[in-house]
This record gives sequence, structure tokens and C-alpha cells, in this order.
Amino acid sequence: MTLEELQDVCLQLSMPKFTAKQIAQWMYDKHVHSIDEMTNLSKANREKLDSLFCVGSAAPIETNRSKDGTMKYLFPTEDGQFVETVYIPDSDRATLCVSCQVGCKMNCQFCQTGKQGWHGNLTVRDILNQIYTVNQLGAEEGLTPLSNIVYMGQGEPLDNFDNVLKSIQILTADYGWAWSPRRITVSTVGLKTTMRRLLDESECHVAVSLHSPIPEQRLQLMPAEKQFTISDIVALLKEYDWSHQRRITFEYTMFGGTNDSTLHAKELLKLLQGLDCRVNLIRWHRVPDVPLKEVSMTTMEHFRDYLNNHGITTTIRASRGQDIWAACGLLSTSSRTERISENKKTSSQTL
Repeated sequence: MTLEELQDVCLQLSMPKFTAKQIAQWMYDKHVHSIDEMTNLSKANREKLDSLFCVGSAAPIETNRSKDGTMKYLFPTEDGQFVETVYIPDSDRATLCVSCQVGCKMNCQFCQTGKQGWHGNLTVRDILNQIYTVNQLGAEEGLTPLSNIVYMGQGEPLDNFDNVLKSIQILTADYGWAWSPRRITVSTVGLKTTMRRLLDESECHVAVSLHSPIPEQRLQLMPAEKQFTISDIVALLKEYDWSHQRRITFEYTMFGGTNDSTLHAKELLKLLQGLDCRVNLIRWHRVPDVPLKEVSMTTMEHFRDYLNNHGITTTIRASRGQDIWAACGLLSTSSRTERISENKKTSSQTL
């Protein structure tokens, strides 16, 4: 809940308005797991809250550690399903790759999550629980604290826009984590209607999944191109000013012999001409039963250098966590969707 919603709860339960700030501090600063731990609230008020609400904290049920230090967590959701979350340490920084849906509707050809199908949106509680819990577990284990959050896990963030936006608002609010929105990146295939809302209602960085500058080929790789063309998305982005701290990045997963030629690089330059942006090249990790080929590092470097030499800042994303199926495009909980959660659902609402 936002601070305003907590204030409404306090009003409904005849509790002082300032109690809402106390509750927010317990949840978003001290990360308590139960209402009974909110010790500066009177016992009577804690009992009132506890009869109707719960904090909503839930620990991961599995943790996998990669040989490169990447960690993948399996979290239960409020409706008894599961999502994966990836912690990526890098020297004195650490990024959390957050999921926003169980599965995904977009069905991109190269993505394991898309093969799972869509099984529902995560609630704000499900999204925030990944972030707060991983950060707390990391503190207990002496891991690097989170420095960045990317909505790049399972699901399409703009297909669950209201819950994603609310989670960002809480993270960046004074009563929440008070994070700068520049520490948060939202990735999308380009849902145009909600993208405009994202651009207008938040200050987060944006990453657009591009993967081919040729519309016909992008459609084969990404069915979303049929409804949300990349040319329309780029035109929308050109309406905004990207010359300051906010950043727009295009994610470009490379496939051997498919989208890795100089022709593709030239078409990419034409498409992005006049837009202050950068391109992030991503190595594709083989997905079962997908007839695409992996690309060599030499080819990726040539593609990167060509774009850099022609005025578009381009980098190659380091591949992390492939050995535990935590790398880009490999997240899936399809084998878990029929499993009954051990955490019983209750009638309590989440604060």
C-alpha cells in the first residue's frame, strides 16, 4: 500500500493518521514480517490490523548460485504460483532482475518465458516482495546491497502496468526506499499505449526489445510487432527529450546468420537516426526446440564497433548465470504451475 492508502486504513480503523507513517517505516525501512513486530503501535491497534491485514512477506523456496556469483531465487506468489528473480553482483554494485508476471503473453520466438504461456499478473506485493526479500537476505549473507533494479525478469512489465508503476512509486517515495528513478529500468517489447503512460508518469530508464530493425523479420521473432510496430515505438520515443539523465536503451539479442549482418547494422542506424539512445547487444542462449543459432563473439564485436563508429553508443551485455538458467531469456517456472503452494492463502489483505 501507498502512504495514502495506509492513511485510509488508519482512518477506517479509528487510528491516528500518523500511524500510517509508522506502519510504512516498519514495512519499507525495517522490513518486518508480521504486524506484531510493529512495536511502537499499541497492542490494540496491532490486533485491529492483524485481524484484517498481513504484511505479505514471503521467503524464496529455492535458491541457486551460479559459478559467476549470480543467484536465482524462486518466489511463491499470492495466488499459489511461482516466479524467478535474479541477483547479479558486479564489483561494488548489484542488480536485481525482477519478474512482473507468471509467464508471458508476448511469445517471442527466442524466449523460454514466452514458451511457458501466461498464467497471471503479479500483485504489487509479489513484485516488492522480490526486491525487499532479496536485499534483506543479501544483507544477512554479506552480499553487495542492491544498487539497481531492472524489470526484465518473467513477463512484460507494460502488460501489468498499474502494478509495476505502483511498485516503482513506492520504491521511489520518501516513505519507501526513496530511490532515484534513475536506478530503475523498465524493459518492454513496446506496448505503445502503456509506454506513453510510463514515459509520462515515471522517470525510470526505459529499455526496448528490438532484436531486428527489419519489420518483417522482427514480426517473425516477436509477434508483438504486428500490433506495436518498432517504427511506431521509435516515433513515440522521439517525442521525448533523452538528452539528460534519463536513458533509452534498445536491447538487441543476436542470432547467428539471422540478424547479425552489416545490413542489419545499417538498417538499425536508419531506424534510430535522430534519437539519443544506446544499443545493448545480448548473446542468445539456446532454448530447446528453437531453430535459431548462437552468434560468435567476433561477430558481436564487429557489429558493436560498426554502430559505435557510426554514432550510436553500443555495448555487449555480459552473460551471467547461464549455468543455472538465469541468463536473459531463460527464466521459466512452467514445471511449477501445477504445484500447490505450501503458503496457504488467507482472506487478509496485504498492507
